[in-house]
Amino acid sequence: MIPAIKFENVCYEKDELSILNNINGVFNKGKITTLVGPSGAGKTTLLKLCNGLYSATSGEIYIQDNPIHSYEPTTLRRKVGIVLQSAPIIRGTVYKNLALPFTLQNKKLPENEAIKFLNDVGLNESFLHRQAEDLSGGQRQKVSIARTLINQPEVLLLDEITSALDPTSVNEIEQLILKINQKYDVTIIWITHNIEQAKRVGDYTWVMMEGQLIESGETNILWTNTNKLIQNFVSGVTEA
Repeated sequence: MIPAIKFENVCYEKDELSILNNINGVFNKGKITTLVGPSGAGKTTLLKLCNGLYSATSGEIYIQDNPIHSYEPTTLRRKVGIVLQSAPIIRGTVYKNLALPFTLQNKKLPENEAIKFLNDVGLNESFLHRQAEDLSGGQRQKVSIARTLINQPEVLLLDEITSALDPTSVNEIEQLILKINQKYDVTIIWITHNIEQAKRVGDYTWVMMEGQLIESGETNILWTNTNKLIQNFVSGVTEA
C-alpha cells in the first residue's frame, strides 16, 4: 500500500499538557480509514495536524513522502481538505458557498462547474441559487462536502460529519462518501463515534485512547481484537 499520510513519532502538547503521544502509523492512499475512540482521545487534534491547522510539537508528518512543513499552508489545505461536523455555511446562496474557495483565490467559479459538484453530492442544479440557511442539515452537509471537493483534494478529512443528522441523512452521506472515494480515488480519514458506521464505511481503522494509537489495521480489528481496552470500548463498557 502507498501511504498518503504517514506519522512518525508525532507528539502534540498544548499548555504543557500532552494531547498526542508518540503516534506512528500510515493512512493508505485511496482508502477510507476511520478514527474511533472515546471523547478526549485526541482524534480531532490528529485530524487537524494532517492539514496544518495544528503543528506537531515533535516528530514528523509526511504527505505523500514529503514533510508536511515543506508545503505552503494554502497549498496543503487544498491538497488535504476538511469537512467539519457543524458544516459552516456563509450567508447567501448555495452558489456563493460553493464559490468560496475560488473567491479566496480571486477567481470566479463557473456555474456549470458548480452544478457538476452539486450533482456529485446528490443535489440538482435547482439548489444553486437557494439560500444556504434554508437548507436542511443533511443538505448543508452535502454543500459543505461539495465546497471542499472544488479544491480537488487528494485527502479528505471528515470530523463526525453525520453525528447531528437523522438516520436517512446519515445513510445518504455514507453512500455519498463511498462514491466520492471510488470516483476520485480520494484518501479519506473519518472520525466517527459510531462503531457500526466505522464497520460500514472503513477499509481500515485507528483506535485511539488518551492521546495514543492503541491499535490500527483493517476495520475487522473492532470485532476480532483480543485487547480488553478495545473490547470494552466497542461493547460500550468502561472500567469503574
